Amino acid sequence: MNGETVSASEPTTDSRFDRPILIVSPPRSGSTLLFETMEQAPGLYSIGTESHVAIERIPEFHPATRDWHSNRLTAEDAAGPAAAALQDGFYGELRDRDGNRPRGSVRMLEKTPKNSLRIPFFAALWPDSLFVYLYRDVRQTLASMMEAWVSGRFITYPQLPGWSGYRWSLLLVPGWRQLGGRSLPEVVAHQWAITTNIMIDDLRALARDRVRALDHGDFLAQPDARIAALTHSLGLDWDRPVGGSLPLSKYTVSRPDPDKWRRLEHLITPVLPIVAEADDRARAFVAEFNG
Repeated sequence: MNGETVSASEPTTDSRFDRPILIVSPPRSGSTLLFETMEQAPGLYSIGTESHVAIERIPEFHPATRDWHSNRLTAEDAAGPAAAALQDGFYGELRDRDGNRPRGSVRMLEKTPKNSLRIPFFAALWPDSLFVYLYRDVRQTLASMMEAWVSGRFITYPQLPGWSGYRWSLLLVPGWRQLGGRSLPEVVAHQWAITTNIMIDDLRALARDRVRALDHGDFLAQPDARIAALTHSLGLDWDRPVGGSLPLSKYTVSRPDPDKWRRLEHLITPVLPIVAEADDRARAFVAEFNG
């Protein structure tokens, strides 16, 4: 590889990656739509899809190797051969919006909801990396997460040891074993709250100029203005206006509607206390960047 060789105790740096951009959010927050829009920026490269396989095909980063603790990765993991292999794997799959392979140092866009638990890892792996936090109304997100679990399309660990009921879907959070035997709405609410609290803590630990924050509702209401402002703040150009409306993302389960969550309101309302504190923190965090 073209990056620098370091000892196993030091973070692995790689000059092929220039200020990588990582979108982070809980599952079903609209991050795929944001990713698919942003990857149209000129000069930006991505692997074109979520990086579940790219990351977890490296045994050291798969939760099975970590006693099924979670998808959490920290700065201590950003060193040695596994970290170098991950960077090689990413670089080899990168393409720009026209399908061209990278040459030399490039700007990269990356996203998978599991990365919400890996912010310290990527912050150390790429010390100049930037993070875009996407917040979506928690009621809408919980409804979409429950829909995802029931659909069977988002199963991530079908044989998770010690887990029964719906097969585990979406990201694996720390403390998941304590959720055994709970109803699906409770599991999803805790999944969201645990992810959000960890993510907000990790983002606050970074220098402010490494973080951006965007409200999903604002993005949908003003897609051209919001994406142009966001890409500009990240040092990117933007030359493909979306025309005031956005297409469906590839992972859409059912057609979006801001009030769609009300079909599950009877299930969501009882679990809102589980997410209340984390949601307050999330909304306050976004307001700091958009006040």
